[in-house]
Formats: sequence, C-alpha cells, structure tokens
Amino acid sequence: MKTDIQIAQEARMKQIKEVGTAYGINEDELELYGKYKAKLTDELWNRIKENPDGRLVLVTAINPTPAGEGKTTTSIGLADALSRLGKKTMLALREPSLGPCFGIKGGAAGGGYAQVVPMEDLNLHFTGDFHAITSANNLLAALLDNHIQQGNALQIDTRQILWKRCMDMNDRALRNIVVGLGAKADGVVREDHFVITVASEIMAILCLADNMEDLKERLGRIIVAYNYAGEPVTAKQLNAVGAMAALLKDAMKPNLIQTLEHTGALVHGGPFANIAHGCNSVRATKTALKLADIVVTEAGFGADLGAEKFLDIKCRMAGLKPDAVVLVATVRALKYNGGVQKTELGEENLEALKRGIVNLEKHIENIQKYGVPVVVTLNSFTSDTKAEYEFIESFCEERGCEFALSEVWAKGGEGGEALAGKVLETLENKESHYAPIYPDEMGLKEKIHTIAAEIYGADGVSYAPAAAKAVARIEEMGFGGMPVCMAKTQYSLSDDQNKLGRPAGFTINVRDVYVSAGAGFVVALTGAIMTMPGLPKKPAADGIDVNEEGKITGLF
Repeated sequence: MKTDIQIAQEARMKQIKEVGTAYGINEDELELYGKYKAKLTDELWNRIKENPDGRLVLVTAINPTPAGEGKTTTSIGLADALSRLGKKTMLALREPSLGPCFGIKGGAAGGGYAQVVPMEDLNLHFTGDFHAITSANNLLAALLDNHIQQGNALQIDTRQILWKRCMDMNDRALRNIVVGLGAKADGVVREDHFVITVASEIMAILCLADNMEDLKERLGRIIVAYNYAGEPVTAKQLNAVGAMAALLKDAMKPNLIQTLEHTGALVHGGPFANIAHGCNSVRATKTALKLADIVVTEAGFGADLGAEKFLDIKCRMAGLKPDAVVLVATVRALKYNGGVQKTELGEENLEALKRGIVNLEKHIENIQKYGVPVVVTLNSFTSDTKAEYEFIESFCEERGCEFALSEVWAKGGEGGEALAGKVLETLENKESHYAPIYPDEMGLKEKIHTIAAEIYGADGVSYAPAAAKAVARIEEMGFGGMPVCMAKTQYSLSDDQNKLGRPAGFTINVRDVYVSAGAGFVVALTGAIMTMPGLPKKPAADGIDVNEEGKITGLF
C-alpha cells in the first residue's frame, strides 16, 4: 500500500496558473511561489468583491480518537466529488503547523487519494505565513522588553506582562522561562513564556482581519501588559503596529494550491481549535465564495470546538452564513467511544456501537441548535460491516440527517460522489436558518455557561479565583460584548480527556480567562489545556528524512 507522501509525490500537478484560470483568475492576479503555489493579490479581491457568494459547506467531526476520523481528507474528497458532478467548487482550509507535523498528529494535507498538493511544501514552510506571524509576535515582545529597558515611560508593571513569545514547534521546555539574566544591558529579569505560533493572538488576528486597515486596527488593540495603575497597555502605545504590519503584508494574502484532482484550494491561516478559534482566514473563505458556486471549508477537531467557534466567532464576525454542515465519523471511532480497545476495533460489535454513537448524537444535536442542516458521513474501513452501517444510517435518519458513506481515502473524488449527492440534495431542499447560540449582549459568564451546558452537556461551570477576578476585570474594561473562545481538550465533550462518549454529571473548570482584544474574543482556559504542546515519546520527526536528490520521506 502506498503512503500518503508517495501518492502525493507521484501526482501530476497542473501549473497553478492553469488552476487559477479555471476560476477566472488572471495570471497577473497571482503572486507565484514556484510553479505550483501562489498568493492571490489584492487586485483580484477588488475585482471580484461584488460577485454573488456561492454556498458554504462546513466539514466538522465527532471528538477525535486514536481510531481516526479523517475530517480534512473528507473535505478534500467532497470538493473533488462536487467538481466531478459539475459544480464549480473550491476548498478553504487551514495551513498545517510544524508542531503536530513533527509531533504525533502529522500534517494536514488530507490522505490517500484525497490530498492537496504539493504536500511536502504545505506541511513544511509553505509560503512563509507562519514565519511572518512568528516574527511579528516576537517583534512585539522585543519592543515591549526594550521599552522597559529604556526607561519604561509607560510604567509597565513587569509582574503583569501578558504578551508571550512564540515559535511554531512543540517545545514544553519553553512554556515557563526567565529572561533578562546577565548584565544590566541584557534586559530586566522577569518570568516569561512561549506559546506555539498557532496560539498567538496574531494568528487569530490575521485569520479574522478583512484587509490591511482592519489588520492594523486589530494589531493596535492587542493588550500586552498592565501598568502600575492597573490600566491596559497596548501594542499601539508601543508604536509596534506599523512594523508588525510590514512583516505581515504578504502573509495576509490567501494561498492557492490544488487537490490531486486539480480542484482549487485556498489554504490560509491555521489557529488550533483546542487553544484558539480553529478556522482558516476570513479572507480566504470570502474570496473562495466569490470564485466558486460551492465552498467546502473545515474547522478543527470535533464539532464541540471547531464548529462551535466557526459558528459563534468566525461567522458572527465575518457575516458568513453556512448552508450545510457535514459531520464526519467512523465506525471504529464510535466503537472506541463505546469502550472497545484500539486493538479490537476491527471486530463487529453492535453493542459497543450503540454505546458510543451517543457522541455522534450530541454533535448532531449541537449543530441543529444553530439552525443549519446536517449531513453525516462515515469514512469507510475494510473492517466495517453492513450491519454497523445500517445501524448508523437508521440512527441518523431518525434525527433528520442525510447519511452517506465516504470512500475518498481509497478512491478520491469518485469515492465521495454519494456524499456529494447528499450535500447537493441538502443544499437544494433544506434551508439553513443559521444563528449564533448566544447574543453579543450576554455577560461573559453567561456565554461560557451557555457553551458548557448547551454544547458540552455540562451541569455547570466552576471558576478558579483568578479566573473569576479576570472576568470581572475584562467586563469593567468594556470587553464583555465579545464572543468567547473556549480552550478545552479535543478528546472529550468535557474538560477531562478520559471521559468518552457523551459524559453527564460533570462541571467545566475554568482556570483562567483573558481578553484577546485585537482578535475580538475572550479566551477561557479550561482543565489542563496547554498553549505550548510537547513532543511525544516517539515523535513523527523520528521517521522524516531527505535523500541526496532532495526527496523527502516519512511525512504523513
């Protein structure tokens, strides 16, 4: 059996200029990064911005398990299938982070015969967007420390510095550090921290900004610290905005690549959904909607994280209205939720399936609360049985969902035609009445409680003393009208990753709350969630290599 990287390396790609032509993009509206990837110019957006929007389809999933779900693979295969059925379709996806690439999860280019290419470029440095975000983040950190060193005219309290440095790598040793050691000229000694680049507020800002003016306005609102009087100090007060925007100028432009079957894919931005808002850029999504009849996008991890943030944060801010949601599961993952060990998932077990399908049930209910029609799809495995499929199909139909099997990993777009047919049927016959699950004017604690109770199924929310104090302070500063971005484990509907299925009788524990004023949301940290992940005992990096001809192996 061929590996993902072997399939990708054997693909015959079209030149990106040819891919762009299929969507009416002129060659001079592309900024080429070699033959097979390009950025879209501002001139293109200005030409197409008055075009009518296409239909927007979100792909999400049940909570991830070691058995695998395949959300990105499904997104790509669905787009290819819709293209095969004659629909002008485009993907809008996130860029991969190097952290999971070298860690345990691997890349984010899809898999099998449903991939975006060039796969190695995408999973490694791509067009440099993440490097630009990292540089802008760390420039602000350097300017902050330099301001303190050079006399501290803003009276910044070094015990209340909020801004953290970042890097796009899993490195637990950098979570909590001390900077400024050495001589007086080496800076002020203080505790500091690193987050992974995808958790940086600048990543969120880039993904939510409409244009350069909006980007600069958002950058200026970033709260970096508090002064001795307890007042917020912003990036604008540090005169950091212009230089940060200069670093981000090209990173603001969406990237165009292609699937194995030459469907266009705008891959741009990459905030994680467990520690950030989990969606690709607003600019990429809006551009795709002007270029295609149907846009397939995805949101990270399970629907309790990515889809909730897509629907409550991204759509709210950007004025987007999804027309349908595809919810991805596998028989194996549902049995895992039903208590079956990973080594026994290949055996038919309807009793375990009945126990585990409650996880899928909860996610269906959640999406329906937003007024958006749901299509459930199963990524097929050879170990699945007809009885298992029939049980799941009946379960979904009883809950008003369309259902289809997906074989896109093995067959590409052809294997997604049944799913594409159900999506088209849903778009034609079921109207979306999308609305966020809470209003802007609701208090922060009420918003957090709404998400915890309605989406997670929690009985209530508890706050550490520091978190409760932070909520009060944030509301006093006038940020209570912002949406909430919950930082929570992806493995469970609760904040305890060991509680599988559909947990009940639990409380969500909020240990800290802070405002991302530039991004425009308030972050609530729950459980043991980390904003700087660590590498596993055997990282994926162990198996990655490059030969004398420059051919990379081991990426997945």
